[in-house]
Order: sequence, then structure tokens, then C-alpha cells
Amino acid sequence: MSSLGFRTDLALLADSGSVVEDRGTHLVVRSPENPSYFWGNFLLLAEPPVPGGEKEVVAAFHTEFPQADHVSIGIDVADLTDESRAAFEAAGLTVDVATVLTAQRLDPPREVEADVRALEGEDDWEARARLSQQLYPSTSEQAFMTYARQKNAQERRLVDAGRGQRFGAFVDGALVSTAGVFVTQEGVARFQSVETHPDHRRRGLATAVVHAAGQHALDRLGVHTLVIVADTDGDAIGIYRRLGFADAERQLMMEKRSGEWAGLDG
Repeated sequence: MSSLGFRTDLALLADSGSVVEDRGTHLVVRSPENPSYFWGNFLLLAEPPVPGGEKEVVAAFHTEFPQADHVSIGIDVADLTDESRAAFEAAGLTVDVATVLTAQRLDPPREVEADVRALEGEDDWEARARLSQQLYPSTSEQAFMTYARQKNAQERRLVDAGRGQRFGAFVDGALVSTAGVFVTQEGVARFQSVETHPDHRRRGLATAVVHAAGQHALDRLGVHTLVIVADTDGDAIGIYRRLGFADAERQLMMEKRSGEWAGLDG
């Protein structure tokens, strides 16, 4: 697999309880305990389909995941031809080419008015799930919290195995920003789910938690390369570049959301 983004994705998924099945031309990734996790239940193609085969790829997803309220398909290439992109979009998918960034050291952030530390115990992890839910109010609280708690369970398996940690910024005792980082292979660690409450953005908190998590990996986990993925046109990529991350590659991901997940953004 050429993509560093997908390679680190799969390593964390497999080590936290997901199942990866090799179909020859593609991989099927399943998270049986968390079927609403879009990028825990997806197809990963080695290369784009032949022209006209885009609908067959979408049909293959539905065959593998007949109960899913989403379609998630990755391809181990940096981008699509205009014709293939148009065909996937005609099949109802949104095509996203994200940016994978890497760093070997981090520049120090400015000081923030918050307590930045690793998450500890049930209350902290429940607060992390609640923070995520507040960012996506279009999905019902029950459905989203089921997803978020299962996502926590997967990450906590990695924490318990000594593979990494999730850090949070607490303001007046409330968790308002968070970032996780976990070792994927010797010397390499991947960030997961950097999230900040809308009322606390542009205060340096995301920068602080990413720095704290990354420095923990560099200092405590024997890591020499940090990997993070960002929307190419989003605000977060500027935060990561200011910390010292540099663009390394592109990661091609496509998805379609339906049911109560249709309004979920991000």
C-alpha cells in the first residue's frame, strides 16, 4: 500500500478491533461493534476501477454492508481522472482529496488559558463523546452517542496497550478541545480526531492539544515521525503547518451519507 494515510489508518483499525479482509483487488474493512463508523466500515481499492466501473464499486459496497446508512470508499492513489471523479459523483458520492502531513519535531505553541492533559477515567472519556456529539447536532443524540462511545472503546484499547494517548484542553473543568495520537508501526504515530467546541475556537486550544499529544509520542513512545490528515481547504491544516507539519501526500476518500447521518458534516 503506497498511501501513508491509509497504511496508518488500517494499522490503528486492526489493532483496535476492526477486521480487514483481502478481496484481491480491494480490502474490506469492518468494525462490527460500530457499524455507524464511516471510516471503520469501508472498501479500499488498490487502484481506480476501469472506466464505467464506478457503479459496480458502489454496488460492491452495498453487497458487503447491506445495512449501512453510508457508503465509504478509499482508493490507494492520490487523485482521480476527471471522468472517474464525475462518474463517482454521479453515483451520489462526495469525492475528497485530503492532505497527509508529517513532522519529525514540533514548534512550541503559544500559552493557552486551559489545563492541557491526557484523558483519565470514565468521566473524561464520556466528556470526549459529548464534545463530539455537540459538534454534529443534526444526528440524533442516541445514535451519535452510541457511535462515539464505541469509538472511545476502540481508542481506549490502544491506550491500555501503551500505544498512545488522547489529550484534552479543559476550561473551567470542561473538555473543549481534544486530540489523540497512537503508534502505528515502529517510529511512526498517527493523530486521530482533533476536535474543538465552536465556542472555544481560535484561542490556540487545538494547537495546544495537538502539540501535547505529539510531544508525548516523540518523548515517551519512541516516535520519530508524526502523521496527521487534514481537509486540504480546511482551517485545521494551517494549525498543523504552523506547528511544523509539512505536506507529504494526498489521500483519496469518497463517501455518501443517508438517513439521519445525511446532515453530518465532517
